Amino acid sequence: MKRKIAVAAALAASLLGVAACSGGGADEGATSATGKVDGAGKTVKVWLMVDAETSWKDVVDDASKRFTEATGAQVNVEYQQWANHLTKLDATLAGSDVPDVVELGNTEFSKYVFSGGFAELNKTDFENSDTWLSGLSGACEADGKVYCVPYYAGARVMIYRTDLFDKAGVKEAPKTYADFLSALEKVQTGNAADKKFSAIYMPGQYWYAAMSWVKSTGGEIAKKDGDKWVGQLATPQSQEGLQRWVDMTKKYSKADPTKNENEQAGIFAQASSGVFYGNGWEQGVAEETRKDPNDPNSELVPTKVKGKLAAAPLPEVPSFLGGSNLGVTAKSGNKELAAQWVKYFTDSKSMAGLVKANALPNASSLMDKAATDNPKLAPAALSAKSSWFPPNAEKWADVEKASILQTMLTDVLTGKKTVADGAKWADEQIAATLNEA
Repeated sequence: MKRKIAVAAALAASLLGVAACSGGGADEGATSATGKVDGAGKTVKVWLMVDAETSWKDVVDDASKRFTEATGAQVNVEYQQWANHLTKLDATLAGSDVPDVVELGNTEFSKYVFSGGFAELNKTDFENSDTWLSGLSGACEADGKVYCVPYYAGARVMIYRTDLFDKAGVKEAPKTYADFLSALEKVQTGNAADKKFSAIYMPGQYWYAAMSWVKSTGGEIAKKDGDKWVGQLATPQSQEGLQRWVDMTKKYSKADPTKNENEQAGIFAQASSGVFYGNGWEQGVAEETRKDPNDPNSELVPTKVKGKLAAAPLPEVPSFLGGSNLGVTAKSGNKELAAQWVKYFTDSKSMAGLVKANALPNASSLMDKAATDNPKLAPAALSAKSSWFPPNAEKWADVEKASILQTMLTDVLTGKKTVADGAKWADEQIAATLNEA
């Protein structure tokens, strides 16, 4: 969705003003998260995504309680929806009444870092910062400075029906990509009588998955050549991976080629497929879903796949390291208090709470303990060791908002374009978007 011209112009002017007055080195210009600040009578306004409310609100509440006890300041957390959060943020940052802390997806942060929307932070003020996951922290960095703090991660894994694998004679998780295809073939054959069944649920606009296949053959999405970005999907390596994904999807999936992965766990819970590729925590969603998806207060009830699922790394396919970061807005009037709230919400105690809720912590040094404390996370923790991240480009969020990759994938799966033509078109669109002045 494109922003309205008036909002875009106001935001650009606003951020240029912020950038012009926010210079200085890491020592003199960064906001401290460790100083003694009297927060009596003040309130820190925090924007978190809805996942925090539905999955680990107790962690949010605990961090806020500890923060208030230490500073005297109150915390007002507003939970945002993924569908419109960037449009809402753009409009808000163009004004003067801004949140103090904002959560964004790790692929979304670069745009706002480059444009000066967030305040510089002292990296060493935050726990475990020396081992932050690079797939999260990379989006926070510009010119040797840090503008956000990694929050949590999710590495994608193969989540599969153990009962169907056993029935098909597949006794263990695939160890090679050839084993993976063989398992899909056996599961598909064993359930051929059910015309609605597919070995894998792979929606057509699931670009995180498709690009993982691209990465598996040495391909790239885009790269910087001098001062210009150049699309790389039409290269032989990228086309090879894309073709592998297309072939696998066409043969073994009956998912809608025009849909994304947002509802895949709930759909998989209906027991109409044998495998899906998702974040580790989605296994729990598939096994236990709400009785009424339109009623947030309805009870959680077991689904048809309860107790029948297992997870493992998808062999020879690097995992996209998704997740979120937290930043202190440049226009915040409570920067030091905001940074201190982020410090509490991302410390080891909070990370332990996220692990309990099936989210990966923000640092590699916490992974082994996470896998021990919550064995369900072990496959995702292993997948996180072989992961990838989209181009760290200022306008990458615009590529996502324009649905360039999603459109290309649907066009290829529906036969509107060949892999070669689709890749060429996507390269042109990506380059035009990333290089737009």
